[in-house]
Amino acid sequence: MTFLAVDIGNTRLKWALYAHAQQGAQPLATGAEFLENIDKLADGEWSRLGPPERMLGCCVAADAVKRRVEEQMEELWVVPAHWVVASAAEAGVINGYDHPTRLGADRWVGMIGARHRMLANGPIRPMVVVMVGTAVTVEAVDQHGRFLGGFILPGHGIMLRALESGTAGLHVPTGEVREFPTNTSDALTSGGTFAIAGAIERMVQHVRRRCGTEPACYMTGGAGWKMAPHMLEQFELVESLIFDGLLVIAGTRAGAA
Repeated sequence: MTFLAVDIGNTRLKWALYAHAQQGAQPLATGAEFLENIDKLADGEWSRLGPPERMLGCCVAADAVKRRVEEQMEELWVVPAHWVVASAAEAGVINGYDHPTRLGADRWVGMIGARHRMLANGPIRPMVVVMVGTAVTVEAVDQHGRFLGGFILPGHGIMLRALESGTAGLHVPTGEVREFPTNTSDALTSGGTFAIAGAIERMVQHVRRRCGTEPACYMTGGAGWKMAPHMLEQFELVESLIFDGLLVIAGTRAGAA
């Protein structure tokens, strides 16, 4: 039963087609589009796909963007579009948010993907799950699968734009990450990188203290590869974490049907 997974972020839509919705499945085809190009999907890459039998998506963009994706699907296939909304519990993860349905779908799906990745590789441990994109999210999950809480902070681009708009004379090109920056470009890039790294490492400390053991640490997102080399803690970089979570959720729901 072919399965289409769709991940809509703040700037891009990513998709993957699988032969089956099961954990660890390898994609038959993948692709990505910037949000402004969504209306080209039906005439482009999706036109070359066989019709999927199921679809599950994760969307953090506006509902209007979600509807544009559905319209592209309707041009090609007769398959209902289903979108993940965070709930009190799913696929072995318990939602500790004050209002569970207000938790971002990407954060929820990412934690589920990370939890099942950790269980597949053992042993059972708490987790810190980081997504580095337009915004950065840092989630804590205990060894029992309970989401304890998380941080949200601006990504690198937002930080730089805020400094440029609020401070005279800082319209400079992106620099390099240095321990001791000696020019403004490097100072800005290094400051943003280490600010994000500091928040992440603080969460690792919180989880270590709360759970009494070393957490498994996962990082994903379009800018994850930029952050991972600058972390003091060891993070596993998993590019497919959202898709991993969508596969787990879809497989779990199919099994419960």
